[in-house]
Amino acid sequence: MVTGFAGRGFRVKDDVFPGGLLLTPTRALAWDAAPAAGALTIVALGDLLDGDPRPEFLLLGTGAGLQQPPRAFVRSLESLGVGVEAMDSRAAARAWGLLRAEERWIVAALLPL
Repeated sequence: MVTGFAGRGFRVKDDVFPGGLLLTPTRALAWDAAPAAGALTIVALGDLLDGDPRPEFLLLGTGAGLQQPPRAFVRSLESLGVGVEAMDSRAAARAWGLLRAEERWIVAALLPL
């Protein structure tokens, strides 16, 4: 669960992630090399999608404001059977908590605020 915000980053329990954040149902990782929203590629997500089972969708936080991710990025994810829900990173952090409380199997990539 994202428990708060710290500068441009995020707080997860007692850990502070000063930049971007990658989340799976089992781990939280610093996303130090997070690209700008307009430069997102599937490679930038590292092994985020490699879980078993594959996530239903990627909850994408695009920073301080909503930006549409590149169409090629969305098509790459959809070709793997993974949907994309984009919103600003604060809203995505809140949505993460709600969706995980429903035990949805999702992942999140939150760009810095």
